[in-house]
Amino acid sequence: MPDYNWFEGIAFPAIGFQKEVVEDVRNKFVLKEEDLIILTYPKSGTNWLIEIVCLIQTKGDPTWIQSVPIWERAPWIETDIGYPVLKHKEGPRLMSSHLPIHLFPKSLFSSKAKAIYLIRNPRDVLVSGYFFWGKTSLVKNPESMGTYFEWFLKGNVLYGSWFEHIRGWLSMREGDNFLVLYYEEMQKDTKGTIKKICDFLGKKLDPDELDLVLKYSSFKVMKENNMSNFSTIDQDLFPNGLNLLRKGTTGDWRNHFTVAQAEAFDKIFQEKMAGFPPGMFPWN
Repeated sequence: MPDYNWFEGIAFPAIGFQKEVVEDVRNKFVLKEEDLIILTYPKSGTNWLIEIVCLIQTKGDPTWIQSVPIWERAPWIETDIGYPVLKHKEGPRLMSSHLPIHLFPKSLFSSKAKAIYLIRNPRDVLVSGYFFWGKTSLVKNPESMGTYFEWFLKGNVLYGSWFEHIRGWLSMREGDNFLVLYYEEMQKDTKGTIKKICDFLGKKLDPDELDLVLKYSSFKVMKENNMSNFSTIDQDLFPNGLNLLRKGTTGDWRNHFTVAQAEAFDKIFQEKMAGFPPGMFPWN
């Protein structure tokens, strides 16, 4: 089992990432005003958000999402494959990243590029990560939920600590070009979230188009779309396939945490996220 690729204390997958690329991304990648970046900590609903944004751009027409793989529609800035593609792409670019703020392209902070940051209850992120990473050959296998729970709380997982990732990116939350979304609110009111994204992007959709976006970005439809469900991915890297769309629910952590784990998590959450206004996180 490969271990991680480490860069400045942050773990990256052992495959598809090079320190030189991550360094270039931070120091040399130039973001432009018309760029749109989808930012998330892993297992927070990234692909669902990409699907929604793609459908907003096509006014609900599914042709693009059904003919081009999701990783080509919104390439990953920090990957060996995504970086060169984005670097040479003309016109407005849609891109994705799991990078923490201190490793992100410095050019963002002086550009008018727009970014959407999606946050999910870290307890569900932990459970989703455990089931997902354990089936890939990208990282060392935690073997048990208990082990992964410890790793997660210490930040010894891909892309580092959830708490630090969130604290870092939320420092941008007052900016006009930065939209914060919550997975739980997307679940509860998908239509309202789509409208919020449209407002942020300055896109107008009529009611029929909005309904099409809703229809084609549903969990069921995405799970069946081979361009979005990662079924076409390299079998050598992922002998068990890549089940990116496992349940798509909220609160599944309750089926997996012990009482002691739930209490330990709460305690660490309170410590690490102190200082945010009450009600900042919709699951609390």
